[in-house]
Amino acid sequence: MTHSIDIEALNQQIYLDSAFVERLNAETGKVIVGQHHMVERLLLGLLTRGHVLLEGLPGLAKTLAIKTLSKTIDAKFSRIQFTPDLLPADIIGTMIYNPSQNEFSVRKGPIFANFVLADEINRAPAKVQSALLEAMQERQVTIGNETFKLQEPFLVLATQNPIEQEGTYPLPEAQVDRFMLKVKITYPKQEEEREIIRRNLKGDFENVNAVVKPEEIIKARESVRKVYMDEKIEQYILDIVFATRTPADYRLKNLELLINYGGSPRASIALAMAAKAYAFLQRRGYVIPEDVRSVCHDVMRHRIGLTYEAEAENVTQEDIINQVLNSVEVP
Repeated sequence: MTHSIDIEALNQQIYLDSAFVERLNAETGKVIVGQHHMVERLLLGLLTRGHVLLEGLPGLAKTLAIKTLSKTIDAKFSRIQFTPDLLPADIIGTMIYNPSQNEFSVRKGPIFANFVLADEINRAPAKVQSALLEAMQERQVTIGNETFKLQEPFLVLATQNPIEQEGTYPLPEAQVDRFMLKVKITYPKQEEEREIIRRNLKGDFENVNAVVKPEEIIKARESVRKVYMDEKIEQYILDIVFATRTPADYRLKNLELLINYGGSPRASIALAMAAKAYAFLQRRGYVIPEDVRSVCHDVMRHRIGLTYEAEAENVTQEDIINQVLNSVEVP
C-alpha cells in the first residue's frame, strides 16, 4: 500500500515540476504551425541531455523550431552551415595571434551556445563531423592548451537532407549512434499549411517571450530521472532491443536475413531515458508501455543496420521496428 502512496506523491511532484511544458508549448505555438512531433522530440533531447538528428526536406521549419525554442528558454542559439570546405576550427574556435600584445588569444567558435543547429551535417568531411560529435559527447572543447566546458543546457540539432546525396559524406554508424534520437520530418497537413500561407502573406508574426529559465530545464532533468519505471517496463525495453539482435528468440526468424546489426546497449539506455522524459512531458510520474512505443521509432531507427537483402526487398528500419513492436509481448 505504501508503494502506491509513493507513486501518488511522485505523480503529484512530477505534475508540478512539469508545469513549464504547457507554457513552452503555448509560446512555440505562436510561431510554429503544426510540427508538434518535432518540437516534442527537441524537448525530449533537452530533458535527457541527448542530441537530435533530423532528416527532412528543406523548408519544413527545422531552423525555425530550434530558434524559437531557444528564445522561449532564454538561451543562446547558433547555427553552423556545414560545407565541404569547413574546418574543425570553424566550429570549435582557434588561437588568434595578437601582434600588439605579442601573444595568442582564444577565439571561441559557434559551438559555444546552448542550442546549436548543425545544418546539413553530411556536407562536411569526416574530421569536421568528428570535431562536432566529440564536443557533443564530452561537453567540452580544447583550444590550444585550454579546455572549456560547454554551457548547460547544451543541445545539438543536426539536420541532413535525404534527397541530395551528391557531394555528401554520410555519417558513420558509430557516430550516428551518438545521437539519442533520429527524427523524420514530414510535410504539414493541408489545414496547417493554409495557416502557414496566411501568416506569411500577412507578415503577421508574433514575438516569442522567454517563459522558462535555463536553470528550470536543468532542474527538470533531475525530475525526469525520478520518474518511476517498473521492472516489467525495463524488461519490455530489453525485449525490444534484444529482438533486433536475436530475432529468432522472439519468433521473428524472418528478420535474421534482413538485420545486419541490432541496437547497442546505448539503444537500451536511450529508450529508457526517452520513455521517462516522454512520461514527464505527459505530466505523469511513471512510465507506461505506450511511452516506450511512442519514442521507439525515433530512438531505434538509426541503430539498426540493414542487409543487402533488406535493401533489395525495400524493407526499411520502420518496417523492422513495427514487426518487433507487434511481436514483443506488452506488459
